[in-house]
Parts: sequence; C-alpha cells; structure tokens
Amino acid sequence: MPLCLCGSLFVRIAMTNLLLSFYGDDFTGSTDAMESLAIAGVRTVLFTQPPSPQQLAKYPGLRAFGVAGTTRAMPPDEMERTLRPAFQAMRACGAPIVHYKVCSTFDSSPTIGSIGCAIDVGAKVFETRPVPVVVGAPALGRYCVFGNLFVRNAGDTQPVRIDRHPSMSRHPMTPMTEGDIALHLAKQTSKSIALLDVLRQSTVPEPNWLNDLTADVVLLDLLDPAQYAAIGALIARSGFVVGSSAVEAALVGGARATFAPIGPNGPILAVCGSCSPTSSRQVDWALSNGFVDASDRPGDATKAIRAGRSAVIHTRRGRPGRDFYETIRNVLNATKVRRVLVAGGDTSGHVAQALGIESLEMIGELTRGSPLCRATAPGSPADGLEITFKGGQIGGVDFFGLVQRGTQHG
Repeated sequence: MPLCLCGSLFVRIAMTNLLLSFYGDDFTGSTDAMESLAIAGVRTVLFTQPPSPQQLAKYPGLRAFGVAGTTRAMPPDEMERTLRPAFQAMRACGAPIVHYKVCSTFDSSPTIGSIGCAIDVGAKVFETRPVPVVVGAPALGRYCVFGNLFVRNAGDTQPVRIDRHPSMSRHPMTPMTEGDIALHLAKQTSKSIALLDVLRQSTVPEPNWLNDLTADVVLLDLLDPAQYAAIGALIARSGFVVGSSAVEAALVGGARATFAPIGPNGPILAVCGSCSPTSSRQVDWALSNGFVDASDRPGDATKAIRAGRSAVIHTRRGRPGRDFYETIRNVLNATKVRRVLVAGGDTSGHVAQALGIESLEMIGELTRGSPLCRATAPGSPADGLEITFKGGQIGGVDFFGLVQRGTQHG
C-alpha cells in the first residue's frame, strides 16, 4: 500500500513506487539520511553510484534510494562534472523529490564542497525555484535560529554558534568562520537568498507560499522537531531540496519503525581516519577497554581478531594513504571479520571504494546518525558485512564499545 508521508506528501503520486531520492555530499551523511527514512518504515537502499533501473528492481518494496557521494571534498568544477550527470540520472528514476544531503554543520566553502555550487546545478537540472534549504538537525544537536546555526556535539554542555565552536571553527578543510548561513552561502552562489525564520513558519498560509517568493533560495530555520510537519508541507512540492537529514525527518513526519536489538557478532575492526576530538576520545576509550592498537603494525589487527579481540587502526598521526585502505581489505580477507566501524566522512568514502561496496541497507540502530548496515559488495570480502560509517562528531565516548557489543542488553 502506498505511503502518505507527513500528511500532505505523495497523495498526488499514489501510483509511483519511489517517494524520494537523495545525493549525499559524503558517506557518513548519506547513511544518516538513509537512517531517517528507514526508521520511519520507508525501505531505502544507499548506492555508491547512481543506480540503474535493473539495480533498483533487485529490491522489492523499495520506496527511496540514495547515492553516497564525495562532493564535500571537491572543488566546484569537479562538483559540477559529478553532480550534473548524477542529478540527471536520479531525475530519470522518477522520484518526485531529490534531496542534496549536506552535513548538518553546513561546513563548506567557495573552493571546497560548495553548497552554493550544488544549488546552482540542482536548480537548473530540476527546474526548481526557489530552492528550499533546511538548515539544522535537532536529533543531532544542530539548531538554526534566525538564520544562525548552533551546534552541540556529544560532551558539549550547551549549543555554540558554529563559528565559535572549538572544532567546527577549526575544521581542517572547511572551517566555519560565519554562523549566519545566508552570509556564508552568499559567498558560494550569486543566487538571491531569503529566510523563513522560526517565527514566520507558523504564519505561512499554505505550502504554495514558497512559489510566491522572489528569491532563488529560501533558508528554513529549524530549532525543534515540532516544526517538521510545517517544513515537510513546505518542501513537499519543491522537486529539489538542499539540507541535512532533517529533510527526510520532515517528510516522514512522526512515523516510526522498530528494528530488532543488535547483538554482538564477534570481534570488530574499527577504522578511524577522522581528526575530530570526538573521534579521538572514542579511540582512547577503545584502547583503554580491550581494543588492540594495530595502527603501527596492521598485522596485529589480524592476530587480534583471530584471537577474539577487537582491533583499532587509526591515523591520528596523519591523513590516511593508499596503504591504509589496502590494509583494511587485507584484514577482512584474512580474518572474515563480520562487523566493521569506520570513523570519518572522507575516510568512509575511500573505505567503501576500496572494499568494492555497491550498496548498503540499514539493519539496526546504534546511535542517531550512524546506523548499522548490511553491505552488498559482489566479489569482495565485504559482501554481506555488517558496517557502520560514523561522522567525526557523532556518538558518545564509548561508541566503539557500542558497535562491538550491540544494543541487545541496553
């Protein structure tokens, strides 16, 4: 039976199988968007390349799909060469809404990961004006109020404006030096930008109000999940939307599916290429709680896993190189480990490529923004692997332990 999401969406397309597709600007953000749909009972598969109709047909009951990209780390010219054919392929699949999924911290710049560039390309391919931009993700501790973005990561006592946050203001590739999103975005696109703030959202007379705007882009504040229904109604007819996984949350409303608790599945391999302080604390916790540090001698990971102990390979002393990713595949080949954790957005994309992962589907909940997935990787040791991809700022200090033990007992 066709789903009718958020009370106002998809009634007019009841005979269409696909409800939504999304393109993630990095791997961990893509799994976050998939999770938002899956926990609402919408069967969703995440691909590493735009899927063909034949690939989509392999998943009975599929209602949404995503493409995990790496555009967050690209310059604008490379972004355009990547996004234009991807968007055209996604449009041809027939989903009524295509979402360009960005990190909830909105970190980007005119030269790397330009969200403005993605807006320009998407607006043209999907003929959308204005393009709604949903900024914020309350479930992840991201709040946009009067156009300013605030962040609260695990361990933070209160939200901090993003340009004053100790880690995001010093991001190694795209430091956020401006908390006013309109000003930040104006450096990346020449399109005109309007703001529909948290107070005005409740006074919008009807969803078609967006079409009366003269601006090319409209930013939507997001402070509280209570706004999801109104935002979902506003963006349901837009065709092309930019924003965090709150886009999916707004479109599915309060629907909720139940996943079985996750039990342990033997020792795990944890791979960390993130330089986030959050990830660093998680690595420290793991090493203090029985994980073997195999960073200097990758062969130790194989020995540890064969002996029934979980292992960590991290790169806190420098950025991952080609050998780093080859080592992960070698460990999988040698040990048949069945569960893997990958920390870091760029790292996740490279690991997925090195392991030949074609698609992912969520199989269980761990912590919001980092679901446990089943990988499809024909001809690879990763085929059938349980894997979670974690953004640098996601998860509590004991997240590596959570992945190892599962949620079965707490």
